[in-house]
Amino acid sequence: MPALTGIRVLELAGTVAGEYCGKLLADFGAEVIKVEAPERGSPTRTMAPLLAEGREGGALFAYLNTNKRSVALDVASASGIERLHELIGTADAVIEDRASGWSERHPSVVFCSITPFGHGASAEFDNAKSINVFHASGWGYHTPSHADPGRPPLQGPGRFLVDYEAGLDAALCVASALFRRLHTGQGEFIDVSQHAVLVARADCILGRLVTGEVPAEGHRGDYDQAGPAAFFACADGFVYLYMTSRAHWLGVRELMGHPDWLTAFDDDWLEFSVTAEKVAAFQRGFAAWVRDLDKESTADRAQRLGVPLVPVNDVADLHRSPQYRHRGFFQRIHHPVLGDAAYPTVPYALSASPARIASAAPTLGQHTAEILGRAEGPRTPPPVKTPQLKPPKSPRGGPLEGVRVVALTKVWAGPYAGKLLAMLGAEVIKIETATAPEEMRAYGGTDINHAPYFLSINPEILSVDLDIKSAEGMARLRELIARSDVVINNLRPGAMERQGLGYEQMTAIKPDIISVSIKMWGNDGPLGHQTGYAPCFAALAGLASLVGYPGGPPLGTSMRYGDSTVGAAAAYAAVVALLHRELSGEGQFVDVSAVETLSSMIGDCLLEQSLTGKGLGPNGNGHPDLCPHGCYPCLNESWVTLAVASDAEWRGVCAALGAAALCDDARYATMNERHRHAEALDAELARLTRNHDAEQLAHRLRAVGVPASKSATALDVIADQRLWDRELYRFVSDHREGQRPILGPSWRMSRAPTWIERGAPDLGEDTEYVLREILGTATRTGGQP
Repeated sequence: MPALTGIRVLELAGTVAGEYCGKLLADFGAEVIKVEAPERGSPTRTMAPLLAEGREGGALFAYLNTNKRSVALDVASASGIERLHELIGTADAVIEDRASGWSERHPSVVFCSITPFGHGASAEFDNAKSINVFHASGWGYHTPSHADPGRPPLQGPGRFLVDYEAGLDAALCVASALFRRLHTGQGEFIDVSQHAVLVARADCILGRLVTGEVPAEGHRGDYDQAGPAAFFACADGFVYLYMTSRAHWLGVRELMGHPDWLTAFDDDWLEFSVTAEKVAAFQRGFAAWVRDLDKESTADRAQRLGVPLVPVNDVADLHRSPQYRHRGFFQRIHHPVLGDAAYPTVPYALSASPARIASAAPTLGQHTAEILGRAEGPRTPPPVKTPQLKPPKSPRGGPLEGVRVVALTKVWAGPYAGKLLAMLGAEVIKIETATAPEEMRAYGGTDINHAPYFLSINPEILSVDLDIKSAEGMARLRELIARSDVVINNLRPGAMERQGLGYEQMTAIKPDIISVSIKMWGNDGPLGHQTGYAPCFAALAGLASLVGYPGGPPLGTSMRYGDSTVGAAAAYAAVVALLHRELSGEGQFVDVSAVETLSSMIGDCLLEQSLTGKGLGPNGNGHPDLCPHGCYPCLNESWVTLAVASDAEWRGVCAALGAAALCDDARYATMNERHRHAEALDAELARLTRNHDAEQLAHRLRAVGVPASKSATALDVIADQRLWDRELYRFVSDHREGQRPILGPSWRMSRAPTWIERGAPDLGEDTEYVLREILGTATRTGGQP
């Protein structure tokens, strides 16, 4: 049975973010009723690519709305509004793309509003488009990595990365609020800012910058890493190589057959003596070596030597992938107008309540008579079958208060999942050992308790020092698992099983345990043994191939992008599994694929390729529905983004720039003509914008109704008052300084907010609490049992 069976969600949103949130809930069996305007329907029905005439021919709508039901209802009329309120009274949750203020009228319903800059933002930001939000968040300015400063920053992969990321956080919040509703009967109002979501995804980077521990220089390379990581052309496409350690270097030397020129590099140069000259020399030599090789076989040889080298997959490659076929990532669905196609599903396999696509996107109003024709009263939440809420170390509120999570995680993706669960109120206990601290405690700080990376990602986490290689330490860990709800890990393939902590082994400890595993490819399949890092995930997932300038090579989004998105997907899957356990009494294994997670961020592109067979590649900042749509140079090496959706907005651009001649130019008078002459138009705009201050120009454009934003530097993001006012940036306890700023949650909850006051823990700081108060055992010197 799907995990969310019996839960009803009303979808009032007509945006990509709102519809993606609804899709994530519908994927797991929630009844999602989409309320649409009669005759017009959702705006996404007519967004490109349109593959057939009418309102049923849009591939984007087809992707976002599988498993949903459509009701046509005129909410502009008094009777329509009243009927809508009757429907809301039968729902468990409502998804909005504006704050309606109706949560007070329906106190037992979970409302979630998803907007570009959050509830309360100035009205001038209401019509912001994805490119504006992406650039306001800082990700745009730093895409691609190792940028050519003379070329514009890029919009990232696909058209809707911002929307998918916000929809994912919204679904996580809705599922968590529904968990609380099962126990209390109370609803919630959730305010999700797309802008804050994207900024929060950069906590590992910005967390060091906002404290001043690492200087933010305002350069396009502020998010980059030193080293030779890059894309390389080969015989049949491109490969991506990521190297940071001595072990990687030794593997590359063996892979290349130990050519003499590599002797000029010390074995530990990647860790201690990276220079621009060495990087350039290596890249020249490696490019010459790999250019005539096959990408798949070369990557396979590299992986077997422990080298993070991967093929750069395009969208068509994913449909042919033996790994994706093995895991069933694509599912063939018949659409009444578009026909048969392979639809991407979800990046997490749940053993007891898997997601599946049961029906194609509905036609407009397909279910109106069925749903509006039945009389229903308010819904009573289903009973909790096995209530297991646990008293936390200290009450912090939040929808997941009473949930205990054991974290066997390291670096970024796994800890980010733990952070999100902790931000929702769960008690997250990180298992560590002083003899082998996790990597993030070793980078950039004065000691293992003052490493900026670790401090950025682990606020409100508890730390217990357990040597699980010892019999006593493992016994204590098993006792802790028996008293917990979720175990989450992102260890290497096979590591949990070798330690006696495979899922079947854990069910012997606690039959209804939820085990969440994060791996590059997931836990099985022909490529399941491979490992890599976030830029490798993006290259494999098809994202990197979509980012670049038209006709050029793949450049990829920022090399820092990916880990936190994977962590957010794992957190969402964990909460879905928790809801299923509450309703059924059944635990399960949650198998998260990092590569599939990032493929989900371009799901509409994957479906488009399946439907059309057309190859997709880098398209710069182009957009099929909007023109001009791009990033244009301004004073002091800054950039401004704008996204024009109508002829009226185009006239606003001309007015803001004082360009009457441009407004009168027949080549640009209509949307179709602007698309036909987009290259010339971009050149004209770049000439006009380059003598303007980017922030002032963006404000002037917004004042006349044009979606615009400055492409924010890291300094701009840190100084953004909107983020401080939302308390995305907030202060927590710090053992050395007293307080330190961190990046908190992207959402705000009005009824059950989580108190976030505690910074990241010292190693083993909570050992005594775990051993004495949870396990009821005494402690010995050094925190060991």
